[in-house]
Amino acid sequence: GMSGADLANVINEAALLTARENGTVITGPALEEAVDRVVGGPRRKGRIISEHEKKITAYHEGGHTLAAWAMPDIEPIYKVTILARGRTGGHAMAVPEDDKGLMTRSEMIARLVFAMGGRAAEELVFREPTTGAVSDIEQATKIARAMVTEYGMSSKLGAVRYGSEHGDPFLGRTMGTQADYSHEIAQIIDDEVRKLIEAAHTEAWEILTEYRDVLDILAGELLEKETLHRVELAAIFGDVKKRPRLTMFDDFGGRVPSDKPPIKTPGELAIERGEPWPKPVPEPAFKTAIAQASRAAAEAERKNGANGSGANGVPANGATQPDYGAPAGWHAPGWPPPPGSPPPGSPPQHQQGHRYPAPPASPGWHGGPPPPPAPSYQPYPPSGRHAHRGGAPAPGPHEGSGQQTGRDGDRADPPPNHG
Repeated sequence: GMSGADLANVINEAALLTARENGTVITGPALEEAVDRVVGGPRRKGRIISEHEKKITAYHEGGHTLAAWAMPDIEPIYKVTILARGRTGGHAMAVPEDDKGLMTRSEMIARLVFAMGGRAAEELVFREPTTGAVSDIEQATKIARAMVTEYGMSSKLGAVRYGSEHGDPFLGRTMGTQADYSHEIAQIIDDEVRKLIEAAHTEAWEILTEYRDVLDILAGELLEKETLHRVELAAIFGDVKKRPRLTMFDDFGGRVPSDKPPIKTPGELAIERGEPWPKPVPEPAFKTAIAQASRAAAEAERKNGANGSGANGVPANGATQPDYGAPAGWHAPGWPPPPGSPPPGSPPQHQQGHRYPAPPASPGWHGGPPPPPAPSYQPYPPSGRHAHRGGAPAPGPHEGSGQQTGRDGDRADPPPNHG
């Protein structure tokens, strides 16, 4: 599974590929190419590959694909290609059909067989291995060592964790591993890891030997088409049968597994009986309890009333005096109003009870002299021959028509009469 950042990179890459081709719709092939670029890197078009090396790559990737197809406990192969990307000459992609969080011992061994299928094909067909299996060997060693030292899947060492990791707790990366066990235990760990890888290598060899003709057909199709998908692979592997489960864990000591099968899930029972799929699991208990408590609190608030200071506050049932919601312990002159006081904003003739003291007398209030009326226009400052008056200048003897106006639209003084 990809992370959210990987999915965003895939969409961005698909959009860029579509834009380079002057397209307006992101298609399935564009998304597939974007996935290959994010997972394996861009194609190496500048490298010239010889026919012999191309043939080795076809058998190598065909060995991975055929070994995985014959194993019972591994995800089906979605696509195999011999196109070079990044540091690899090709790759076979196994895509899980569901979101799995657990892996069994047999599933991890099947992954080991899948990883060693390429190396086994090189040895079977060309009689010697190449350096192309370096990443496969690294992956197989990592899986086998985790089975022995972390998951307790070695019958010889038991369910014990060996080694303590030192990593970055924020990035989830391992910085190193401290060996907190003896040299004898380290030798046993190496032997168990080698035992698992050798068993997977042998299993892959037997699969390819049994279906050598199918391997040749697959390699020829890859050399011709370079990329094959699941539908084409299913047509080639029509005669390939699943191998028996390989557990490599037979020593249980005195703990003998039970022959009684586990119970069936409601979904499995519904499929067997031909019934509809069961309803989804209800909400967790804590969510139901919170919802019930919230409804009970709302009902109690509705019955008993609130203090009125909140957004949903309402007066109590039968209340005749409004509650103004003052803070607890707060006092001021005239507060709180005595019983019977009307709400704020009521007309004065209806007020009864407490009255606030009248404000001091001021001009215009309670019989004082009224203030002078405001002028209907802004008075001009006195200047010129109108300085003896306040307000606007009086019109001259010749003003009234045909006079020029000043910059602000006021009439200008008439020119002096020298007649």
